[in-house]
Amino acid sequence: MKASLKLLLAGTALSLVAGTVSAETLRLMTWGSYAPEELINKFEEEYPDIVVEVTFSNNEEMIAKLRATGGSGYDLAQPSHDRIFSAQQEYNIYKPLDLSQIDTSVMSENLLEGVKANTTIDGEVYAVPHQWGTSGIMTNKSVAPDVTGWNDLCDPAYEGKTSMRLRRTILLGTAFGMGMDPFALYDDPEAYQDMLDQVTEKLIDCKSVIKTYWTGGDDLAALMLSGEVVVSETWDSTAYKLFGENPDIVFVPPETGALAWIDTFAIPRGGEADDAAYKWINFVMRPENVEIMSASTGAIAAVPNGIDLLPEDKRAAVQAAFEDTDLENLKFFANIPAGIEDMEGLALERIQAAQ
Repeated sequence: MKASLKLLLAGTALSLVAGTVSAETLRLMTWGSYAPEELINKFEEEYPDIVVEVTFSNNEEMIAKLRATGGSGYDLAQPSHDRIFSAQQEYNIYKPLDLSQIDTSVMSENLLEGVKANTTIDGEVYAVPHQWGTSGIMTNKSVAPDVTGWNDLCDPAYEGKTSMRLRRTILLGTAFGMGMDPFALYDDPEAYQDMLDQVTEKLIDCKSVIKTYWTGGDDLAALMLSGEVVVSETWDSTAYKLFGENPDIVFVPPETGALAWIDTFAIPRGGEADDAAYKWINFVMRPENVEIMSASTGAIAAVPNGIDLLPEDKRAAVQAAFEDTDLENLKFFANIPAGIEDMEGLALERIQAAQ
């Protein structure tokens, strides 16, 4: 009996070890709030042989990390639609998608076709859409009711009460506010540099008005809810979240057009869990899971009824922010040519260093 018991325990131990070894890890690199714990738990319950490991990041970091490793270290990434084409051409950090493994029928056709067009290289598609939204202005309308666009961030009337993030979005938005179209200048580096110089000078002059530069949605939310800041550059999803806590805080699509982005699914070149990555993509795009995801992100899923799948408070915030004319006036980020981000980085460093 003792011998039998020893054999039984040994067999159990071996099966447990085998189970551990066979478990696959999906290494997901994504934006903050794009991997809510509720959704991860639900996925792991459905696929008990897959463990989800999340690294929160942003566009610049995603490119830098994948460039440093030759596309290894992660199995699924979520860069924005305009950050894939040139990064792939320069650094070869992604692999083509097998679209037969993705249920693209649930995706909004215009967003799907737009992302495919933006990320097709030599006939191969490198990304599909996940969530979309815009960048623009957030205001507390009880104290700053007349805000209409990018230029209000530097209005002396709000001195010490405005904020922005020192990333490329503020360069682009300020350019539009100054009457220029930065996307139309992408193919002319000299003209783009001239535009950047003008924007840089304006944003340096603006430093006397700015309360602080925010770095993430949480610190921006704290600034707005406390009243320290009443006007800020923002992602619309951050404004939607705050609208539920204070309906005076609203998103304002700039009169020149809100900057529109689409966050995607892309598979790094050195990814080792493609099957798990495709399972995650299809899983999170199901309607019942879109609701969980959108409640976490505040962004709109790239599905035909994406706005309807937002929580009630966020859906009300979208409806309060956008008229049909605002949606028609969206300025979708264009593919970034090689070298443009280096130019922008130098401009941002100048602004940061200026006294």
